[in-house]
Amino acid sequence: MSTLANRLKNIGPGALVAAAFIGPGTVTTCTVSGASVGYTMLWALLFATFATIIFQEMAARIGISTQKGLGENIRDRISNKTLRIIAIAIVIIAIFIGNIAYETGNITGGILGIQAISPSIPMAAIVIIVGLLAALLLFIGKYDVIEKVLTAIVVFMGVVFLATAIASNPDWMAVLAGLFTPQLPSNSSTGLMTAIGLVGTTIVPYNLFLHASSAAERWKDPEQIGDARFDAILSISLGGVISMAILICAAANLNPLWTSWDVNGTTVSGIITASGEQVASAKINGQVMAVALQPLLGDWSTWMIGLGLLAAGFTSAITAPLAAAYAVNGVLGLKKGLKDNAFKAIWAVVLVLGCIMAIMLGKSPTQLILVAQAANAILLPVMAFFVMYCANGKDLKNLKNHTFSNICGVVIIVITLFICYRNMTNFITQLMQLLS
Repeated sequence: MSTLANRLKNIGPGALVAAAFIGPGTVTTCTVSGASVGYTMLWALLFATFATIIFQEMAARIGISTQKGLGENIRDRISNKTLRIIAIAIVIIAIFIGNIAYETGNITGGILGIQAISPSIPMAAIVIIVGLLAALLLFIGKYDVIEKVLTAIVVFMGVVFLATAIASNPDWMAVLAGLFTPQLPSNSSTGLMTAIGLVGTTIVPYNLFLHASSAAERWKDPEQIGDARFDAILSISLGGVISMAILICAAANLNPLWTSWDVNGTTVSGIITASGEQVASAKINGQVMAVALQPLLGDWSTWMIGLGLLAAGFTSAITAPLAAAYAVNGVLGLKKGLKDNAFKAIWAVVLVLGCIMAIMLGKSPTQLILVAQAANAILLPVMAFFVMYCANGKDLKNLKNHTFSNICGVVIIVITLFICYRNMTNFITQLMQLLS
């Protein structure tokens, strides 16, 4: 039995997952939610955090028990050739292409962060800098280095946002109501888009592949499942608390400034700044987000939100290509070592295309990030089904899913399917607007 001290030393794969979902999408989506509807949507983050723990714990069990990633498990467990080809195609399309979209949002978050500090720096230069730094860390090919760097950044961001949330003196009764009273804002379309964004920014499909592979690398003995479970619960819970703290900061400090006005017959929601300037939600930038940190940091808030967005974008810019490489190489039966050429080729393509798309679509950075989070939530039910299928394999023996995990998994998939179905039209409309 591992002691608490030893388990804390073994924190790693779960922290990698937390670093992946505490990206610019989380900062942006939680800020927009808190600013627009106050504490109302905290329940969505609570649900998403619980759901993430359930499915990531399944992924870790699969990885430790089989010493293979999720991609390899999907490939090995489907005996019918036609079904296997279909499953492989779904994973490649959903994870590879989906991660390019997500990577675009990550790089865009870095743009928002640096431009919050210095708006005059050209967007292309920021993309190149963030892209090269991410490529350098991935090219080193040392898993433990990547893990430690990302863990440190997550802890740093967590301290800042938690301290600011407390210093903001929020309405704690409203916080409790928001956490435990599920409801949508009066505008159901906006509420559903907000809900799917908060779910999509927390339960990230590619993290399932990342967690299975990283857990297999960290723990070789099935008896260590307790350490893996502790790592997942602690790290992901901390990530969920950070997300909630961001939303609380925005609700306490931006919500009173949030209003609606009429633009050519269309109601637009946004910020009214101190100077009276109207800023639509799709135009929120790092300087507007910095208002949420002013109670604790004062004039330093712009620097902190800038560094926070940059750090969040950087951590996710590393994990998205890494997870895509694990997933695609796994389902294709290729080598998945960080120093293998095929592995490097996959992450390089995702990183480069993400940088290119960020430059092409970066004119609406906040809207781009929000659409990327919604796309994640739409892909989630399919990837969650694959995880449950693998986690019920008989060869996992005592590590296969028990009744509680299966019930929770089915309920979560049903809820996410409902949210995605109700939001599909709105998502497609926003995507078309972004591409136009």
